[in-house]
Amino acid sequence: MMTRIAAALVLAASPAAAQTRPSSTAMTCQQTIRLVQARGALVLGTGGMTYDRFVRDRSFCEPTEIAKRAFRPTRDNPNCLIGYTCYEPGAGDWFGADY
Repeated sequence: MMTRIAAALVLAASPAAAQTRPSSTAMTCQQTIRLVQARGALVLGTGGMTYDRFVRDRSFCEPTEIAKRAFRPTRDNPNCLIGYTCYEPGAGDWFGADY
């Protein structure tokens, strides 16, 4: 009995049991925007093996980070504004139209 329980725990922790990451390219622009808004922050696939963390607003970033607009491809829009990414500004950065 203990062997079966241990085997079940190992299987549950395996990568195959992990949830798949949602992908912006599988959803419409509006669906992707609503998902980011609803969750506040999430990791989202953006096509192929690429992914990033997207946030609803700056409150989901670290205190030293800023929120930069994130345009990513969706099923119906190759350049959809789905939310923001958190970005650590460098010495040469300035707050322009991209933020």
